[in-house]
Amino acid sequence: MVELKPKGSTAVNIAQSISSLIREEVWPAGHRLPTVRHLASELGVNPNTVSAAYKQLRDAGIIATDGRRGSFVPEKTEILHTESAIPQGLTDLASGNVDKRLLPELLPDLLDGYHLAADVGNHGDNPELMAFIRNWLAENIGIRDKDVMLLSGSLDIIERALNQRCMPGDRVLVETPCWLPLLALLENLRLEAVPVEMDEDGAIIASQVDFSRIAAAVLTARAHSPTGICYSKTRWQAWQRTLSPHNTLLIVDDHWGPLSRHPFHGMDGFQNEWIYSTSTSKFLGTDARIAIATGNGNTLKAMKKRFSLGPRWISKLLQHITLKLWRQLGSDGLNAISESYQARRDHLINCLLQHGIHIPGKHGEGQHIWLPVRNESQAVQFLAARGWAVQSGASFNLTKQPAVRITIGNLDFEDCAVLADDIAYTLNAVGKTFY
Repeated sequence: MVELKPKGSTAVNIAQSISSLIREEVWPAGHRLPTVRHLASELGVNPNTVSAAYKQLRDAGIIATDGRRGSFVPEKTEILHTESAIPQGLTDLASGNVDKRLLPELLPDLLDGYHLAADVGNHGDNPELMAFIRNWLAENIGIRDKDVMLLSGSLDIIERALNQRCMPGDRVLVETPCWLPLLALLENLRLEAVPVEMDEDGAIIASQVDFSRIAAAVLTARAHSPTGICYSKTRWQAWQRTLSPHNTLLIVDDHWGPLSRHPFHGMDGFQNEWIYSTSTSKFLGTDARIAIATGNGNTLKAMKKRFSLGPRWISKLLQHITLKLWRQLGSDGLNAISESYQARRDHLINCLLQHGIHIPGKHGEGQHIWLPVRNESQAVQFLAARGWAVQSGASFNLTKQPAVRITIGNLDFEDCAVLADDIAYTLNAVGKTFY
């Protein structure tokens, strides 16, 4: 039987009772909790006991407190769905998916020599894949002799690193505009996002940020999502000098790494703890996605220990497939994929320039273009009327500057000029905006 009022005589009991009321939706979202003194009087306990219970619930994200509103049940956090509902007849430039036409073919001999595993006693890393990854890290990233860990995706790496390093309420520095799932993750972990704006060299080192209070920073070394900006060597080194004196965990998101045409500027100058992350999803797709993490400190060791208590390893079958496909592509295959994205991105940017439209990240790479506009909803509607589905930028942008994100995965080279014409028409219709 579900209780209708909180019970308990200790902070733990009271917190558990309130948690049950919220879980069973006896107290729905928006319900205002009793004041500390009122509930203490009802339960016959010291107000400090109720205050401690409320703190436990706040730290767990079960309740929220907001000044005069007091404590209340927050709105439920919805599951983030990355797929967009695209109306029939529109070209999908909104979903953010990679170009499926560029994914490698699954040849009949893909599983030759593979036998389904039955052993549960070891950690499950494929020795051939791990050797391949270590060699790739050494040759392409300049990271040698560091521990390496396999996980499910880039966001999985970031979440586990932040869980090991941060406590609720800690401040995490992020670029803005930002990769959308990261903002949702920080909110769910009850971490405060501290935005730093981007220019053509990367994230700007803002003088108003107190870096001694930043628990972690997430920087996208190349192909920043959604602008495509790649860090210049000068800016990367400036971040090294800025972060190194502080106890800040640096998480490097290099999701475009194996496809990148820009140099990676190295980790040698970062004296603080860092985690480097990349993934196979951009060239193998999400079915054969494996994320790679390496680092220089105790956080990665703690992540591996925690992983060993849960999933323990990434599917050996997936590891086998990933290794075969990566080798099958080779450097020529990766270069061809990269060139396809780059050619379309550059062509679209050049077509926009012919209309006098300048965008951030024009010298960058990746699969997105970030287009500042005056009115997002009108821009999305006008482009939809001309056959293009694009993504509103509001949720990506902590500074709330209006923009739309355009993904080129489903864009053909010959359609770039038409899209640029339609963008120019749209900007003229809703008020032309220059970056």
